[in-house]
Amino acid sequence: MSAIRLLVLGAVKQHGRAHGYQVRNDLEYWGAHEWSHAKPGSIYHALKHMAKQGLLRADESAPSTVGGPPRVEYEITDAGRAEYLRLLRAALATYDQAADVLSAGIGFMVDLPRAEVTELLRARLRGLDAWRAEVTTYYTPKDGPGQLGHIGEIMHFWTHAADAGRAWTAGLIERIEAGAYTFAGEGGEPFVGVLTDGRENPYAR
Repeated sequence: MSAIRLLVLGAVKQHGRAHGYQVRNDLEYWGAHEWSHAKPGSIYHALKHMAKQGLLRADESAPSTVGGPPRVEYEITDAGRAEYLRLLRAALATYDQAADVLSAGIGFMVDLPRAEVTELLRARLRGLDAWRAEVTTYYTPKDGPGQLGHIGEIMHFWTHAADAGRAWTAGLIERIEAGAYTFAGEGGEPFVGVLTDGRENPYAR
């Protein structure tokens, strides 16, 4: 699963209607150019590709604000919204997602109901627990991974990563259940991390 699709669909959805520079600016504001492949070329390619797939609707007649040729603005379609929600749910629930995919899911989790998000995160916990149990059952020697020499450090790394992932996920569930953040359907507006037109991006390169 690629984080760029989720990031771009989510950014367009947040704006309602957005051109490529707006999407790029929002993702840089999130720091996504540092922790994912959301580089300018990838963003513009994803916009064009998903428009061809029918996930986005492209309008090539939007006037430029700087006097150049008309710019392309995008809106998410019904098919794009369905794909966005599918990717978002998978990002939160799947225990072995790449860090950039999970990060994208966290960024958009408030688009789902609170109870659904906690259940998706519990599915992630179950996956982490099952994976760790499998690793320690079949690959850790009775006297510890040190019996494998320096190769045992691989097991140390993965079990510690699973433990850290579990602790973070459980903590997030606890915070959400305690009332943190505003989720879909709760009345009031969830926090939306987009830059309004004319607002300078302090994190842009």
